[in-house]
Amino acid sequence: MWCWPKRIWVIIHTVYVFGLLDLVQPHIRPLWLQKLARWFPRGRQYRQELPAVRLRLALESLGPIFVKFGQVLSTRPDLLPADYARELSLLQDRVPPFDSDVAIKVIEAELGKPLDAIYAHFNPQPVASASIAQVHEANLFAANGGVGQKVAVKVLRPNIAPVIDQDLALMAVGARWVEWLFADGKRLKPREVVAEFQNYLHDELDLMREAANASLLGRQFTDSSMLIIPAVYYDYCARRVLTIEWMDGIPVACLDRLREKNIDLHQLARYGVEIFFTQVFDNGFFHADMHPGNIMVADDGRYIALDFGIVGTLTDYDKRYLAINFLAFFNRDYHRVATAHVESGWVPPDTRVEELEAAVRAVCEPIFNKPLAEISFGMVLMRLFETSRRFNVEIQPQLVLLQKTLLNIEGLGRQLDPELDLWATAKPFLTRWMHNQIGIKALWKTLRQEAPDWAQMLPALPRKLNALVDEKRQLEWRDAYVHLLRTQRQQNFWLAVIALVLLAVFVFK
Repeated sequence: MWCWPKRIWVIIHTVYVFGLLDLVQPHIRPLWLQKLARWFPRGRQYRQELPAVRLRLALESLGPIFVKFGQVLSTRPDLLPADYARELSLLQDRVPPFDSDVAIKVIEAELGKPLDAIYAHFNPQPVASASIAQVHEANLFAANGGVGQKVAVKVLRPNIAPVIDQDLALMAVGARWVEWLFADGKRLKPREVVAEFQNYLHDELDLMREAANASLLGRQFTDSSMLIIPAVYYDYCARRVLTIEWMDGIPVACLDRLREKNIDLHQLARYGVEIFFTQVFDNGFFHADMHPGNIMVADDGRYIALDFGIVGTLTDYDKRYLAINFLAFFNRDYHRVATAHVESGWVPPDTRVEELEAAVRAVCEPIFNKPLAEISFGMVLMRLFETSRRFNVEIQPQLVLLQKTLLNIEGLGRQLDPELDLWATAKPFLTRWMHNQIGIKALWKTLRQEAPDWAQMLPALPRKLNALVDEKRQLEWRDAYVHLLRTQRQQNFWLAVIALVLLAVFVFK
């Protein structure tokens, strides 16, 4: 806590230099404070820049944790105007690598051996560096003692946790001020947003969790024709060290190199959409950091996924309502979109469905009049989120990562194939999924899943029913006994009163 004053001063100075008060002043709720804010000094160096650009530059100057927070905010068009969301999506996690000798000490401390007893070869020069960790190339020992499997070794930055905790604590304080200062503060739930950010940022600090995420995704896509997940070597993993299979591939953003390898970019774009919907709806578990820096393409045309620190999960309830909403959009059934929002609890129960339906129609109809291949599903979501403010739509924390991933996937798909028809690729998948979830086939599947529990419960059912009956009888007897005692006490009370009255009459006669 001793360094809080210094960090707070850095934030205040940043607000001054980049003139960020101009961004928030019109939204301050107490009018007297809004007027007072006009007199606060502003820096002049960046006044010519657009407000959204100034915010991005300010977050970059505040360091990697604020950069990551800005990246999260860029996926929340329900919180920010579209131009701010687009600008914050340009934030890059540019952090110089830390000293390789420090990385080696972390590895040896975590794995309990000297480096030359762990890896047959270790390249001290990092191949990638980010705010949380950096990656080195290495080789395991072969069975005969020689140089074996090539691996990637991810090492957590030393002393990163206190820095993260300090900035997160300041963000939490800032979130409370946002709730108090801004008219829309409570609806936007800034404290919940910061808490959600805190959860998955702390998840990134435990590389064993990332290893488990990679293993689960690997099992779900075993022998997949679309996606490769690197193998995890758990004997060489710890909280601050992760060792996984080295993957050779072409960065997905290098389109010229992909064409040189005769990779079918149209098919690759469709694969991205199918992988996303498979993870979300079939598995309920998805890679939630699918930006181009974490994706490569193998020579055989399959995706290679990297960096599994951020994943998302969805319940069956979430998946069902998401599928209903997606299909309703595809079919332009705006009434079903509105009723699904009410049924799922995403809008207050007293919302007038007809008004919500009309608002959704006004947003979507102009967009759907374009050719399907030109429609951006991400833009549809952004416009809907802007409209949702009128209806007090509750922010769904469990859907934050899903929204982010969907926007990433669509952007990636359109980069590979500008003519990608996301709707045509996704609709058959969702229709098939809904068919499997509803009807006789789905009922039979549920019965088979529940059969072991029922087989265990049925033999004991008569005994449990008898116990319930006995319990009910005992409750009835207890209630009758309590009633009898209460009645008797009342009778005794009145008898005593009558006796006292008679005694008084006799004495004072």
